[in-house]
Amino acid sequence: MREKLLDLLLTNIIPYWSEKMIDHQNGGFYGRVSGEEKMFPLADKGAVLNARLLWFFSASYRFLSHEDVLLDFPDKTEQIEQAEIRCLQCATRAKRYLTDRFYDNTYGGVFWSVNYKGEPSATKKQFYALGFAIYGLSEFHRATGDLEALEYAKSLFFDIENHSYDPEANGYLEAKTREWKEIEDMRLSDKDENLQITMNTHLHILEPYTNLYRVWKNEELAERIRNLIDIFLNRILDKNTCHLGLFFDRNWQRHGNEVSYGHDIEASWLILEAALVLSDESLIERVSEATARIAIASLEGYQKDGSMIYELKKDGGTDRDRHWWVQAETLVGLLYLDRYHNYSNALNFASKTLGYITENLVDKTNGEWFWSVREDGSVNKADDKAGFWKCPYHNGRMCIESLELLR
Repeated sequence: MREKLLDLLLTNIIPYWSEKMIDHQNGGFYGRVSGEEKMFPLADKGAVLNARLLWFFSASYRFLSHEDVLLDFPDKTEQIEQAEIRCLQCATRAKRYLTDRFYDNTYGGVFWSVNYKGEPSATKKQFYALGFAIYGLSEFHRATGDLEALEYAKSLFFDIENHSYDPEANGYLEAKTREWKEIEDMRLSDKDENLQITMNTHLHILEPYTNLYRVWKNEELAERIRNLIDIFLNRILDKNTCHLGLFFDRNWQRHGNEVSYGHDIEASWLILEAALVLSDESLIERVSEATARIAIASLEGYQKDGSMIYELKKDGGTDRDRHWWVQAETLVGLLYLDRYHNYSNALNFASKTLGYITENLVDKTNGEWFWSVREDGSVNKADDKAGFWKCPYHNGRMCIESLELLR
């Protein structure tokens, strides 16, 4: 499994993003490639895509530069060292572009998108995007020691706390205008409900806060992480089903009964990771019990071929497509079940999931992964190969996390 994972990272994911996606003419990285591999050089560039690219190249550089990797794979020394150099170059490029083009020097925060020239195109402050900017910047500091990146990450942390956190609701609101005023449409994407509070944004504030705490042992930050964990276990988790609610109003009233299997299993390991980084044994014990239940409940969507279906819809039907990111998070979640929960057969399930990914989602001709495989087994090329939501974050992180867990 480790050899397959390293091969995916070195030959499928890193080359695609470090060679094909660099915008040499206008700076940064291109904003979109279709599922048919058509480049759109004039497409807008999203904050989430660019922040995730910063995280991915930084994390890949940090991982590949560790001496244990060379010791474990001596026959791949040259390939690893070349990828390491390329990842550092791309991480540095991504950091510069994020801070120069996306960071709002007037009001703070990051713009939702810029045009292909790097000029602001959508200036709203979606706190999900601020979270990923922290994730990328903190990882760049973790990998390189760059102090400027850490200062930007700290500044964004205070932006989220000052403008997203609602002390009355004890939760984080979705979005504001550029000037931090109330905004009518708070949706992260067209498919989301226009509500003040979502599980998804809370998860991707917890995740960067955890990474920031690795490099900045700040007591306020630690307290915020603890509070986010409590929000998940006491507000977002349905204790009857052990699934996570997706959409809530400002009073924490749940809207809809959808179940996202991918988010469930992703949250199961990210919440435990947060507790582990805080190194609080009593918290770890409490979180471990809850996250095991969440992960096991998510396996209601796990299929015999090793894949995970997308979601249980509000009308009771199921979306049985196999999305790229869901399979990636399923593999990591299964390895957490094996390592931290001693769940029977988790390692065998993980091996099947990796097999499903390599046989069905990996584009062996052009590189990267396809968006999804449909219920009938056909490959979905209608959705993007790269874009606002499609990037090397889920699949790249799957490789790095899984290689470390399996070691």
